[in-house]
Amino acid sequence: MVKKLYVGNLGFAATDSDLAKMFEPHGSVESAKVITDRDSGRSKGFGFVEMKTDQEAQAAIAALSGQDSGGRPLTVNEAKPRSEGARAGSGRSGGSGDRRY
Repeated sequence: MVKKLYVGNLGFAATDSDLAKMFEPHGSVESAKVITDRDSGRSKGFGFVEMKTDQEAQAAIAALSGQDSGGRPLTVNEAKPRSEGARAGSGRSGGSGDRRY
């Protein structure tokens, strides 16, 4: 079963390929994606990697969490599913949204 990992504190120059190469020594990388800003295209400094098995994912976490990457200590842990309320753009600012005119 594929295991998804969160990778934080990446350098802003990191690419999907860089991310995959970082994790390949620890197992089969199914996918690697650096998250970018949709307007500027610039990295947001984090990404996600999918490893083929839980054992490979745990090995990658143990080996890479806290390791230096471009002068920054990596954060590597299991990705948690987004909660329904955490979706981008789903929040409202002020008011009830149920106003009648």
